[in-house]
Amino acid sequence: MTSSNALVSLQHKNRKPFCFFACTLAALLLCVATASAQTASHAPGWVVITIGDYRSLHAKAYPPDREPEAPPVDATLTRVDYDLRIDGDLAAGRASLTVDVLKDGWVRVPIPAGLLVREAKLDGKLVSLVPGAAGKGTNQLCALLSRPGRAVLQLDIALPITSTAGEESISLPSTASGVTRGSVRLPRQGVDIKLTGGLLAEKSELGAESKWLAYARGNEPLTFTWKRKTEDHRSTQALRLRGSLTELTGLGEDTTTIVAEVNVEVTQGAAREVHIALPDKVTVNQVSGATVADWEMKDGQLAVTFLEPVAQSAKFIVSGETRSPRDGQIEIPLLRLLNTERDTGGVAVEVLGAGEINKFKTEGLENADATDLGEIVSSRQSTSLSAFRFRSGDAKTTRSLTVNVARYTPQAVLMANVAEARYNVLITNEGKLLVQARYAVRNNQRNFLKITLPTGATLWSASLAGKPVDRSVGLPSAAFPGDARDRIIPGGSVRGADFRGAESSARFGTRI
Repeated sequence: MTSSNALVSLQHKNRKPFCFFACTLAALLLCVATASAQTASHAPGWVVITIGDYRSLHAKAYPPDREPEAPPVDATLTRVDYDLRIDGDLAAGRASLTVDVLKDGWVRVPIPAGLLVREAKLDGKLVSLVPGAAGKGTNQLCALLSRPGRAVLQLDIALPITSTAGEESISLPSTASGVTRGSVRLPRQGVDIKLTGGLLAEKSELGAESKWLAYARGNEPLTFTWKRKTEDHRSTQALRLRGSLTELTGLGEDTTTIVAEVNVEVTQGAAREVHIALPDKVTVNQVSGATVADWEMKDGQLAVTFLEPVAQSAKFIVSGETRSPRDGQIEIPLLRLLNTERDTGGVAVEVLGAGEINKFKTEGLENADATDLGEIVSSRQSTSLSAFRFRSGDAKTTRSLTVNVARYTPQAVLMANVAEARYNVLITNEGKLLVQARYAVRNNQRNFLKITLPTGATLWSASLAGKPVDRSVGLPSAAFPGDARDRIIPGGSVRGADFRGAESSARFGTRI
């Protein structure tokens, strides 16, 4: 009884280990049987690989599409808007930075340099500003943004006001944004504003405030400069003028053309218009100039009105015409500035067509060189041109000019020809060829002589009337009497001016 109970008790105690051992043995036998079945079912030539190797081979067999390129920048500053109010020695307000983040993850957005930032907010939440990346200016603060897309960063800022010589100014820093807009309010009126680095779009005075709205230009700082408005008494002062009038008269066979360049200098007051005395039968066709608003002919005078009163100087061109005799004694119509203390300038007369000026009679004029009367006269290349300068003295001095014009019947003549050409040729053993060419030119009308060099030739020197050609700006050139020029032009050719029977020569080399 006792031994039977002990055996039963021992069987109960070893039941759990025995069951565990039996289950483990059954699982091992099942795995061996399954592996043997799989091995028996595989045909010869099969290879078993891991899932990672399979994915790698699949990617090589079927490569994916090209991945998009990363953006060139992590974030860009699209727009900056300033709203400032001047209070004492500071301009305080808000700066709104519109930022487009293009990269996933954290990016740094630089804050415009020079701003005193009190706090920064993004979507109504405070944002901490950190120093810039190493090597990019550690004094510049940056905001850290974590999500791509557009965001607006609000900054409470302050800017110092600079005072110099009665003027006050603030400068908004330059940024790389596409649009920079600045709105500034000043708690007083009666000030003059000057803007640099941008365009003043709006200026208003409402209540006790002055408001300015401006847009920055490119990467330049936007600077507002203001000072107390001062009354301008120039408009109430008596007008005092000085003037210069240079007239070019072209005597044609049917019509005489008149072109006058007028310069007005205001020494006192402000000129709203100027008057020019017109000779009889002169018709004004056009008055052009950047400051000209309108013009009118009345009672033998030409009244030219300006867009704004001129306080310093103004310039405009008067174009007109008249009828005069074809030849013989011709009285030149002279334009004259009125109400001036002193006027300077001159007149030039040229004959259009076949003719020349034989004699002339002047009063209040003196002979002058065409280059002394400015570009309007010196640019003319007429074979018959006479220039005169106004004689210094009282502005009311009488002036007159009468010329005697002789006309010719046009004949069929050569404009220019080479009367004689001489060549000296030197051939070396190396196959090089040196040529000296001398030309005697008879010129009747042509201003330039063109000499074409052989293909592959290199010009060594050129001279006209014994004067060598100087090399300048990579092209040989020389100055001659009468401001004539001799130039070597691209393509291997020589151009000379105003030969007048002079002898010219050129040396050039080539290979044979």
